[in-house]
Order: sequence, then structure tokens, then C-alpha cells
Amino acid sequence: MARIYSFEGAVPVVHPTAFVHPDAVLIGSVVIGAGCYVGPLASLRGDFGRIELRAGSNVQDGCVLHCFPGADTVVEEDGHVGHGSVLHGCRVGRDSLIGMKSVLMDGAVVGEQAFVGAGSFVKSRFEVPARHLVAGSPAKVLRELTADEIAWKGNGTAQYRKLAQRCLTGLLPAEAATEVTAGGPLRPGPPEHVTLHEYRSR
Repeated sequence: MARIYSFEGAVPVVHPTAFVHPDAVLIGSVVIGAGCYVGPLASLRGDFGRIELRAGSNVQDGCVLHCFPGADTVVEEDGHVGHGSVLHGCRVGRDSLIGMKSVLMDGAVVGEQAFVGAGSFVKSRFEVPARHLVAGSPAKVLRELTADEIAWKGNGTAQYRKLAQRCLTGLLPAEAATEVTAGGPLRPGPPEHVTLHEYRSR
């Protein structure tokens, strides 16, 4: 079970079909919806405002979600938040992608099916148009997304929904082996999701 803390009577809520890694931290006014995935070392701290992950969304390893008093941080349905990102008092629209190590500031709104490029800084109150790519520091609108790019993102998020279910039954504490046995550690089968570059080359 994750490290879960009530704060001044507010207790985090986690849907039974969601997976929250045991090394993630949930504090106070936090709501995790159906089928969500929260990765290791993620911190969702609802001590000032409310943090909400809606159904099918994922927040990956090392992400931080927080906000100013009275504000909310919301990741809408099927939102996809890459490793190490920081979301502070912002809203991530339905089926959108936040690239790894991005920072979204207070009042920023990411439109549905939009992409924020990895390592971007989205300034306060900036609005990312639906189905567009933004990137940079500060982030700027670069172009409209293609149908293929949106489909690629949808497949990636579907893999995280599957991973949440796999982890509910397949993730167990273990002690490391002292040597590699015949065949080595188990490897997954053929990838169900590839990089965007590989996807485009198919």
C-alpha cells in the first residue's frame, strides 16, 4: 500500500481498480479515479488544495502534484504525465500528454488531446490549444497534432491502464537474486507500444 496520510480530516480516496505504487505518497485531499496508475516516488500533496486524477490517467515516477490554497490540480480522463514532471495548480485536459520533466504552473490549462514536449516550462495561465503541440521554456505553440500522433498517445496511455491492472496482482516485494540464472530475468514479449519515431517509420 502507498504511503497515505490524512491531513486535518481530509483522507485520500483511491478507486479499487487504480494502482498506487507503495513508494508513492498521497496526502490529504487527493482523489485517484478508476484504472489510474501512480508510479514510484510520485508525491500528490493535497494539503493546500485538491489533487484529482480522473479515470484512466497516469502519473509516472517522481512526479510532484501540488497547488496554492483553494486551488485544484486536475488530470482529466486518460491524461498521461511523464516521469519527473511538476504540476502546480493546473489542469491537464482529457487524453493529453505531458512530456517527461515538464513543469506546469498555476492556472495553466492543457486542452484535450494536446502534447506538452519533454522538458517544457508552461507558464502561469498559459492555455495549450486542444490537439496542438507546445514545447520550450517558456512553452510556445508549435503546430497542430496529426491523427497518427494522437492515436500513438492513446495506445501509450492504454498500456499504462493495463500496467495498473498488472501491478495490482503481479507486483510483489522480493529479494534480489545473487546471480543471473539460465535465460536471465524475464523479459516482456514484443512491444505493444513504441517510440513516436519508431511509430512514424512503420
